[in-house]
Amino acid sequence: MGIFSKTDRFEFNVTGMDCGGCESKLTSAVSSLNGVKSVEASATNGTVVVLAKGQTAHAIVESILGAGFNVVM
Repeated sequence: MGIFSKTDRFEFNVTGMDCGGCESKLTSAVSSLNGVKSVEASATNGTVVVLAKGQTAHAIVESILGAGFNVVM
Protein backbone atom coordinates (compact mmCIF):
# COMPACT_ATOMS: atom_id res chain seq x y z
CA MET A 1 0.00 0.00 0.00
CA GLY A 2 1.82 3.07 -1.26
CA ILE A 3 1.10 6.72 -0.62
CA PHE A 4 -0.49 6.95 -4.05
CA SER A 5 -2.88 4.04 -3.52
CA LYS A 6 -6.47 4.75 -4.46
CA THR A 7 -8.93 5.34 -1.64
CA ASP A 8 -11.92 3.02 -2.03
CA ARG A 9 -15.44 3.68 -0.77
CA PHE A 10 -17.37 0.78 0.73
CA GLU A 11 -21.00 0.93 1.83
CA PHE A 12 -22.77 -1.79 3.78
CA ASN A 13 -26.29 -2.30 5.12
CA VAL A 14 -25.96 -3.41 8.74
CA THR A 15 -28.52 -4.85 11.14
CA GLY A 16 -28.34 -4.92 14.92
CA MET A 17 -27.17 -1.31 15.22
CA ASP A 18 -29.80 0.45 17.36
CA CYS A 19 -28.18 3.46 19.03
CA GLY A 20 -25.23 5.83 19.22
CA GLY A 21 -23.36 3.32 21.36
CA CYS A 22 -23.69 0.75 18.59
CA GLU A 23 -22.43 3.30 16.06
CA SER A 24 -19.39 3.97 18.25
CA LYS A 25 -18.66 0.26 18.76
CA LEU A 26 -18.86 -0.44 15.04
CA THR A 27 -16.82 2.66 14.13
CA SER A 28 -14.10 1.67 16.57
CA ALA A 29 -13.93 -1.90 15.27
CA VAL A 30 -13.68 -0.93 11.61
CA SER A 31 -11.31 2.00 12.30
CA SER A 32 -8.82 -0.43 13.83
CA LEU A 33 -8.15 -1.95 10.38
CA ASN A 34 -5.01 -0.73 8.63
CA GLY A 35 -5.69 1.73 5.85
CA VAL A 36 -9.13 2.84 7.05
CA LYS A 37 -9.40 6.61 6.66
CA SER A 38 -12.96 7.18 7.86
CA VAL A 39 -16.04 5.32 9.07
CA GLU A 40 -19.56 6.73 9.15
CA ALA A 41 -22.04 4.47 10.92
CA SER A 42 -25.73 5.38 11.02
CA ALA A 43 -28.08 3.42 13.26
CA THR A 44 -30.99 5.40 11.80
CA ASN A 45 -30.23 4.35 8.23
CA GLY A 46 -28.67 0.98 9.09
CA THR A 47 -25.61 1.81 7.02
CA VAL A 48 -21.85 1.98 7.34
CA VAL A 49 -19.70 3.91 4.87
CA VAL A 50 -15.95 3.26 4.94
CA LEU A 51 -13.16 5.06 3.10
CA ALA A 52 -10.02 2.95 3.03
CA LYS A 53 -6.78 2.34 1.15
CA GLY A 54 -5.54 -1.20 0.65
CA GLN A 55 -8.50 -2.88 2.38
CA THR A 56 -10.98 -5.40 1.03
CA ALA A 57 -14.74 -5.54 1.47
CA HIS A 58 -14.26 -9.00 2.99
CA ALA A 59 -11.94 -7.70 5.74
CA ILE A 60 -14.34 -4.88 6.57
CA VAL A 61 -17.30 -7.26 6.71
CA GLU A 62 -15.34 -9.58 9.02
CA SER A 63 -14.65 -6.61 11.32
CA ILE A 64 -18.35 -5.67 11.37
CA LEU A 65 -19.33 -9.28 12.14
CA GLY A 66 -16.65 -9.46 14.84
CA ALA A 67 -18.17 -6.42 16.52
CA GLY A 68 -21.49 -8.30 16.81
CA PHE A 69 -23.44 -6.85 13.88
CA ASN A 70 -24.78 -8.42 10.70
CA VAL A 71 -24.21 -7.32 7.13
CA VAL A 72 -27.13 -7.61 4.72
CA MET A 73 -25.97 -8.80 1.31
